[in-house]
Amino acid sequence: MKKLAFACAGLLGLALSHAALAAGAQQPTRAASPTGIDAASAAQLDKAVAGSWRSPENKARDMYRHPQQTLSFFGVRPDMTVIEIWPSGGWFTEILAPYLHDNGHYIGAVEAGSKSTAALQKKFSFAPAQYGNAKIMEFNHKAPVLGAPGSADRVLTFRNVHNWAADGSAEAMFKAMFAVLKPGGVLGVEDHRADAGKKLDDVVNSGYLPTDYVIKLATDAGFKLDAQSEINANPKDDHNHPKGVWTLPPSFDMGDTDKAKWQAIGESDRMTLRFVKPAAAK
Repeated sequence: MKKLAFACAGLLGLALSHAALAAGAQQPTRAASPTGIDAASAAQLDKAVAGSWRSPENKARDMYRHPQQTLSFFGVRPDMTVIEIWPSGGWFTEILAPYLHDNGHYIGAVEAGSKSTAALQKKFSFAPAQYGNAKIMEFNHKAPVLGAPGSADRVLTFRNVHNWAADGSAEAMFKAMFAVLKPGGVLGVEDHRADAGKKLDDVVNSGYLPTDYVIKLATDAGFKLDAQSEINANPKDDHNHPKGVWTLPPSFDMGDTDKAKWQAIGESDRMTLRFVKPAAAK
């Protein structure tokens, strides 16, 4: 399998608004009323994004990944228990774990036996002051159990659903994410977005996914779609590349062939979806 590829409603404060506009972000499709974060949380999030422990390579991708706006849209506050599914090398971990360090809990849920465990352990060992309370949980994504039922405030997954769609585990993963969330908890999903009207079979090997397919996965598992955002949209991406999403940065699977062209497009066009576990659900 290919390598694994997690606007704030009402954009919190003028500083965040300028950052979003500079990154080409757009407003969400509707207001994200119950989930935004307060000004104090936003300030802590800004501090985590600016952290000196983050690698220069990861910081350079902020213009494509919009971490402040994305995590604000998902309503992630620093006192929450947050499970990040398949954090891979830990791009969002570098922000989430320090942000949750003092008053919350960060759990990186990784595939049992994968290289992610060692990669995250190494990252944590270099900056114990920021990562000292972070946890790693291994699980089998074909028969997933992500923790005690109703134990997480937020479950986030960034650019992973296309992998589950390709190997047939997507339905099980969404059911497991539903089970581990508290009633009223939020599932945040970001993934590469296919052209409207495309069928899964047409695009599954490209890394892009139909938005309606992802929404159906979540709603079939019991979630309610709460809001969609264009934070991570990229109108330069026409979704049609020789090696799918992996043609574009940061992967550059075409090597030096037309590299300037792919660099000019930037990272992929992505959907950003917020789902809620109904308050009455168990």
